Amino acid sequence: MTLSEDNFKRHLALAAQRFEFAIAMREQGVINAVSDGVARIRGLSSLRSEELVEIQTNGKRIRGIALDLRPQSAGIVLLEGVDEVEIGALVRATGEVVAVPVGEELIGRVLDPMGEPLDGRGPLDASDRWPVERPSPGVAEREMITEPLLTGLTVVDALFPIGRGQRELIIGDRGTGKSTIATDTVINQHDKGVRCVYVVVGQKASAVVNLIETLERHGAMAHTIVVVAGASTPPGMRYIAPYAGCAMAEYFTERGEDALIIYDDLSAHAVAYRELSLLLRRPPGREAYPGDIFFLHARLLERATRYIGSRGGGSLTALPIVETQAGRINDFIPTNLISITDGQLYLNSEQFNRGFKPAVDVGLSVSRVGGRTQRASMKSAAGTLRLLTARYAEVEALSRFGARLETATQALLTRGARVFELLKQPPSSPIAMGEQVAFLVALHEGVFDSMHIEGVKDAADELRLRLCRDNPELINALGMGAAPTDSEVAVIRDALRSHA
Repeated sequence: MTLSEDNFKRHLALAAQRFEFAIAMREQGVINAVSDGVARIRGLSSLRSEELVEIQTNGKRIRGIALDLRPQSAGIVLLEGVDEVEIGALVRATGEVVAVPVGEELIGRVLDPMGEPLDGRGPLDASDRWPVERPSPGVAEREMITEPLLTGLTVVDALFPIGRGQRELIIGDRGTGKSTIATDTVINQHDKGVRCVYVVVGQKASAVVNLIETLERHGAMAHTIVVVAGASTPPGMRYIAPYAGCAMAEYFTERGEDALIIYDDLSAHAVAYRELSLLLRRPPGREAYPGDIFFLHARLLERATRYIGSRGGGSLTALPIVETQAGRINDFIPTNLISITDGQLYLNSEQFNRGFKPAVDVGLSVSRVGGRTQRASMKSAAGTLRLLTARYAEVEALSRFGARLETATQALLTRGARVFELLKQPPSSPIAMGEQVAFLVALHEGVFDSMHIEGVKDAADELRLRLCRDNPELINALGMGAAPTDSEVAVIRDALRSHA
């Protein structure tokens, strides 16, 4: 049986139409479902994972990311225009991944995760764009962490020092001062040559405004980029925000400079990814989080490093923040991040409510790397401080029962109470390392022991002011890291006693 010439032409035309349709569907897709910031498309068989796509709807081009590829469809996470995308809209692959502007032009600006300005100061003039997803440095490219990143907070710099290139988790319940520690650390970098990127994820608009006002009031925006994906932004923007901020910070690291990035906070980031994953119908795991949330945070935080000299010697220090519920640090996301990072600053809500701020819990906090970055002057002044605070916390709890105390125990309580008083520090008031060392030396010498507890803080502040005025070379020497000599200790002791 043979086909007639007309039938042959008709079959050939149908085959050509099918081929053209297949080519068209390979080059573009059509949305067949959309809900809560996630669109499901058919077609675009050439689409790649995490590829940037453009959706044409109502004369606009709306961007999205391909996060869920299946044989007959793909899931697209919308980065904008969540309420404008309609079923039937055409989708085009761009062949690109999500990239953000980088460079000096970003310093002092407030941006969204795509690099669009939010501060009303006009468009950016950045010529470079870097992908938000970049591989973390290999082991051979990493240098040992030896330089401190000073926070200006005595309780951190003395007890749990942070090194440039370290990943130190800030963890605690809501309202315990986690963001305050991060903000104070950024403020303290104004003369340290460290570029800062502060990534805000899932925060209320009022909190973002307060953050920016605080940074501007203390001149910290002169070395800081703020990336904002607030609570009202689509979950897709909240998902890419930490990676976008990391790419902006890595620009300075690759040039041999030191950078600091704050992720505030990764709890909100995990919630955004869980929301996306459930909408994409991925199987939920523990606490309904998808199983790859650990990998997402690990590949983000592994990008923090200290480069070897042949790579420029730059560093990227990460301070991720995570929120706990009722002090439970064994929940899924907190335990994940504790296992990824190099230590944690745990903020205790009970201490916070009792007025000890920053409310860093000495027993549950640790820095696994920063100890070897601590300078000799601080090591000498704070050598036994952590042991003293831990013993004081135990003895102070027992003393509440009203038992009779031995002389040595009473002396421990006296010294410990003054230590905790000295470690209190109001927000946005970082203290230079030389001044921290000065009053810690005075504490070690016992010159505060005879003072009334309410006067200890004022005496320490007066000591710092007096030494900065009368002995600036001593403060500079202590700040440079040399261990205090006997004569310098005598100067500190005499300055405090003359004030008393």
